Order: sequence, then C-alpha cells, then structure tokens
Amino acid sequence: MLEGNRVSRISVRGFAVASATAVTTVGAVVGVAAGSTAQPSNDFEATAGEGTLLAEIPAGQQAEVQTASLSQQADAQAAAADTAAQKSAEETARKQAAEDAIAKKEAAEKKIADAKAKEKREAEEKASRDSARADASSFAQQSSYTIAQTKAIAQQMVPSGQFQCFSNIVDHESGWNYKASNPSSGAYGLMQALPGSKMSSAGADWQTNPATQIKWGLNYMNDRYGGPCGAWDFWQANNWY
Repeated sequence: MLEGNRVSRISVRGFAVASATAVTTVGAVVGVAAGSTAQPSNDFEATAGEGTLLAEIPAGQQAEVQTASLSQQADAQAAAADTAAQKSAEETARKQAAEDAIAKKEAAEKKIADAKAKEKREAEEKASRDSARADASSFAQQSSYTIAQTKAIAQQMVPSGQFQCFSNIVDHESGWNYKASNPSSGAYGLMQALPGSKMSSAGADWQTNPATQIKWGLNYMNDRYGGPCGAWDFWQANNWY
C-alpha cells in the first residue's frame, strides 16, 4: 500500500508540474501579446518540485487551476486571431483602395482620350467642309445634264473626304437624276428635298441646275449632321436623312 501510494503521489506530482507549466507558459504568451518584458515566475513549479504537491490541494481547487489554464490559452488564441483578422482586413482594404484608384485613373484617361478624339474628328470634318473646291456659280448652266456630268460637278463641290458618303445618299434618293420627282410626296431633285421648293434658298434655278441642288444638299447635311458622312450614318440607321 505504501508503494502504491507513492506511485499515486508521483503521478499527481507530474500532473501538478504540467498544470503549473501550462499556466506559466500561457501567462508568458499573454505577457508578450501585451508588450510586457517581465519574466514569468516559476515559483509554482519550483514549489511543486520541492515537495508541495497538488495532491494535497482539494480536488475542487485543482479543477480551478486547470480551468484557469485553459481559459488563458483561449484568451491568448482569441487575441491572436483578432490581430490576424484585423491585419487581413486592413490589407484587403488597401488592395481595394489601390484597385479603385487605378480604375478611376483609367476611366479619367479614357474620358480625356475620347474627348480628344471627338475634338480631332470634329476639326477634320470642319476642315473637310471648308475645303469645298467650287461653288454652284462656278459652273455655266446647261439645258440638261447627264449623270456623269452631274457627278463631276458634285466631285468639284463636295470635299473629297465626304464625297463617297454624299454619293451614297444621292444613289439611294434619286440615282443621280436631278429631275427626279416623287408624285405622292412632292420630293424633288438629287437629294429628294421635301418640298423641292426649299432648295430655292440655294438658287432660283433649283429645278434645272444640279449644281444648285448639290449646294443646297451639302449645306443641309453640314448643318444638320455635321457633314455628308454624318448624314449617311443616319440614313443607314433610318433609311432617310
């Protein structure tokens, strides 16, 4: 019985030392987390090593020691987890802010580039409109005109960069017949002006002179669509201009 009791006391001593070590270790972890430089105390372990056994402490108090150790470990782990979570959240926020800044910069650069492209396009269209090589008055009036003659006049009046668009519209509207008339609507001429009489703003000879009709049509396309190509874009989408 004595020997058996001795073994029991040794086992309890081991548990006491292990418990004390756990408490001391957790205390050290908590101290480091709090920024403390104080060294953990080994009094409890030393005392246990000198013969003061936890077996001599009531069982209820032993449970309290063990519970305190686990509680401290849990608190230390929770604190570490909170710190890690906070760092992760801060890093995520920094990355998102950087991505947002890049996106805003790219959007601003695109807006500037689009504005410059639009400004350049408008300047080119204006220059093209201003580069008309002849006016209606430059051509001696004839009693009649062939399609080839009418096209030749248009090529001299319409800016070269806009001529194909102008030609596309005339092809669809009148087939280059300057006397083309729509009996149901009253539309007349190369551009099928409606009514045809509105072309009188370009000249009194609007019914018989394709140059006058071309002058009126070119002015109309420039004023309403920025040029023949703008008018052609609209025509393709709507089948009228």
